[in-house]
Amino acid sequence: METTSLHGCGWPEPIVPVQILSNSGMRSVPPRYIKPPSERPSGSIITSTNDPNFSIPIIDLAGDVDTPQHRQIVVEAIGDACKNWGFFQVVNHGVDIDVVKRMRGAWREFFDLPLDEKKIYANSPVTYEGYGSRLGVEKGAILDWSDYYFLNLLPSDMKNLEKWPKMPSNLREVTEKYTCELMNLSGVLLKAMSSSLGLEEDYLHMAFGGSEGISACMRVNYYPRCPEPDLTLGLSSHSDPGGLTLLLVDDKVKATQVRKGNTWVTVHPIPGAFVVNVGDQIQILSNGAYRSVEHRALANSGDDRLTIAFFCNPRGDVPIAPAAQLVGPESPAVYGQPAITFNEYRKYVRTKGASGRAQVEALSLSSSSMPASICRMKTIDEHAAADE
Repeated sequence: METTSLHGCGWPEPIVPVQILSNSGMRSVPPRYIKPPSERPSGSIITSTNDPNFSIPIIDLAGDVDTPQHRQIVVEAIGDACKNWGFFQVVNHGVDIDVVKRMRGAWREFFDLPLDEKKIYANSPVTYEGYGSRLGVEKGAILDWSDYYFLNLLPSDMKNLEKWPKMPSNLREVTEKYTCELMNLSGVLLKAMSSSLGLEEDYLHMAFGGSEGISACMRVNYYPRCPEPDLTLGLSSHSDPGGLTLLLVDDKVKATQVRKGNTWVTVHPIPGAFVVNVGDQIQILSNGAYRSVEHRALANSGDDRLTIAFFCNPRGDVPIAPAAQLVGPESPAVYGQPAITFNEYRKYVRTKGASGRAQVEALSLSSSSMPASICRMKTIDEHAAADE
């Protein structure tokens, strides 16, 4: 008989996957998923807009492989988007569309498997790798209306194939191909971002650890139908702790929102496009020129949806600090010394879960100190990973 919860695994309470709750036919959201009024989709002083004329920039990468003039246009467009929004969509990006379709299909098949087959891969707070339904380890925390699967992809010594599902049979193969495609696209974007900052085009790539050290991981998000989407969120507001995020959104369901000032702006997905956003590490490396902004995912009563977030990150043991070329009398350092490694930095999310921009703001020289939870968590396994 199939059990309905993921017991043990180091979590503070038994976890019932949200998909099970949704499929049970319940008509109300359980109390542990109900957000405080100020955090609900329509309950804060921050307004929301679904206006298609007010959305994140769209950048056509086809010009990147054309003339130097076209490449410069692309570089400037990416720089403007990183500075003013922290988000943009890319089209004509060169990623094999067949691989994208197969990737979506394989992971949808996985989430459609019986729970007893999925819970073999249940994750723990130590690495988060595998199948799960929560971020953060605080007992009694209010949870998000979503399940997910987290995988370490690169470097190879971080990859744990025991956590790679065997079913459906093509999942491992297509995930490997997808990783290669997205790493290539990440390389293009990191070069453009470096150039737009006035740095050598390989600066960010090398700051991340170079070809042998740069890391990548992936979170496949499954958002089941929700009986009361106005009371909860699919994923709470947060900035991404890593370097660069490439999100494959659902083409049909508009549920990703980006914060622009005091407005939550709904992303209008373009079929085949990727939504790209700056992570906290690039904000630090750029000395605050490029901003890692808050974003969130809404719950939906009409349709379930699946998104795939690919994270291109610095190597875990590399100290991250502003590029020396971007610090001077007219642009003093926003982030001070000592620099902390990405492994140390992301432990904050492991403890607190998605929580706005608290961690990156605490590293600013205008802040008194690093969050105490980062300091307390320094004894956790250095290979711990926490991303959107």
